[in-house]
Amino acid sequence: MASTDSADVVVVGTGVVGCLIAEQALDAGLSVLMLEAGPRVDRWRIVENYRNLPPGMRLFHWDAPYPPKPWAPHLETRTPKEAEQYLQLEGPNARAYLQGYVRYAGGATWHWAGICWRLTPEDMRLKSLYGVGRDWPFAHDIIEPYYARAEYALGVCGPTDPAMQWPPNVKRSRPYPMGPTPFGPGEHRLTEVAASMGLMNIPAPQARNSGVAYNGRPACCGNNNCFPVCPIAAKYDAATALPKIEAKGGRILANAVVYRIETGDKKAVEAVHYFDPDKGTHRITAKVFVIACNGIETPKLLLFSKDDRNPNGVANSSDQVGRNMMDQPKLIADLELAEPLWTGVGPVQSSSIMNTTQGEFRSSHAGALLRMENFARSPLGAAAALKKGLVGKALDTEIRRLSACTARLTVEHEPLPWPDNRLTLSDKKDWLGINKPNIYYDVSDYVRRSAKDYTVPLLQRLADGLGATSFKLSPEFLNSDHIMGGCIMGADPTTSVVDADCRAHDHHNLFLPGGGAMPSGTASNSTLTMAALALKAADAIVDQLRHG
Repeated sequence: MASTDSADVVVVGTGVVGCLIAEQALDAGLSVLMLEAGPRVDRWRIVENYRNLPPGMRLFHWDAPYPPKPWAPHLETRTPKEAEQYLQLEGPNARAYLQGYVRYAGGATWHWAGICWRLTPEDMRLKSLYGVGRDWPFAHDIIEPYYARAEYALGVCGPTDPAMQWPPNVKRSRPYPMGPTPFGPGEHRLTEVAASMGLMNIPAPQARNSGVAYNGRPACCGNNNCFPVCPIAAKYDAATALPKIEAKGGRILANAVVYRIETGDKKAVEAVHYFDPDKGTHRITAKVFVIACNGIETPKLLLFSKDDRNPNGVANSSDQVGRNMMDQPKLIADLELAEPLWTGVGPVQSSSIMNTTQGEFRSSHAGALLRMENFARSPLGAAAALKKGLVGKALDTEIRRLSACTARLTVEHEPLPWPDNRLTLSDKKDWLGINKPNIYYDVSDYVRRSAKDYTVPLLQRLADGLGATSFKLSPEFLNSDHIMGGCIMGADPTTSVVDADCRAHDHHNLFLPGGGAMPSGTASNSTLTMAALALKAADAIVDQLRHG
């Protein structure tokens, strides 16, 4: 054992959840040590990595500028062989769980789109209202103040009109810190078409500075490069939060791969153990431990920590660790249009159709979010034109046409927590000898019925309204990179992993906050809910350490 260190609060993971908890604990006067499996890197390096990629590698390979270290592998998708290296997938919809997170300081916030939807009151009562899924162990009015705190912590821009907010006309304790980003030409046109169908395309709340500086970050200047990296830090990413944590006295240890959670005789967690890049081992003690690695790495660590005291793994007396894995199964439709649409003005995502997520139909099939991707089409147009073998003026003309007259519509479906959608430990091991995660995934008939009878017909109608001359639907469900489940929340310790504060039922000083705790996935991006749960957990941690 090379060394032992300690702090009041040890946080494993440096993504948005870990950073928010660390800041709250430091503000309360507690000592904090954060452990990160991957490297710490400067923004300019990621930007240069991206700029130096071959042109074909820049399209939809958002992890390519983040080459993994041997001790912290993550999923690469540039080739089928790379996709098989780390995350092991099986089941009828394995492709729908091909998650694109990175193990770097800052986590997936490096290349997220910044979208910050809230849940609706109905989203938290699926079982009571529709007889499917699970209810949350608390009501919407409990999480609402934490949503507001999260919006100010992340710097979220959004509409001032209550009818255009989500959920619409629901009382908010605070307005958004900033107004919304303006729509580009393509989003204006989609809004018109949606309205003709009785649908509302509303501004997406985003952790992005809209026209003003906020929290030391500049205003968005419309680089349209939100993923794989915002080059100027207008969008929140945890990398901008790490220096603030250090300025408050927090310590951050990168390249520290936690592989074991150690518990004592009284079920309290006593330490975590980590490998350094030389495979040396270290032990860290604390009063409270927060495992905020994401919805895959956290249950993997809990299961890998199996020992005589925890025969099913840490925090797993319920046998629910690794179960109920969720993401929004996604379908995309690529369109060619008769007239120019001109997506690519502003952020890569700025609006969504949300009223399709709600309704009594949820008793039989999934709700869904629909949107048009707002990324610039010129790289795609160039790649497609080159494949046609064109040269000279013909090539230039076709690039211009495809850049203006193509678009992508996306639908993300609401998942339900199914225990059989499960993460287990693969027999295959990584460079450190740690078992790789294996996930079985089936989107379920609940989603398949929605796609067949509800969402694909809506996509086709939107495409027709936009003047599509070609409609190409993805042949299978895809991942949305919103990792949920795995450490599911509930009031009953026999059927859940954590309580309403994301505290493990089995260990009073172990917290497992974030997407893994969410009892329902809904059809909207999960990050703001993860952030709200982080702040709720932080309050519980501070209260526990102050009052016992």
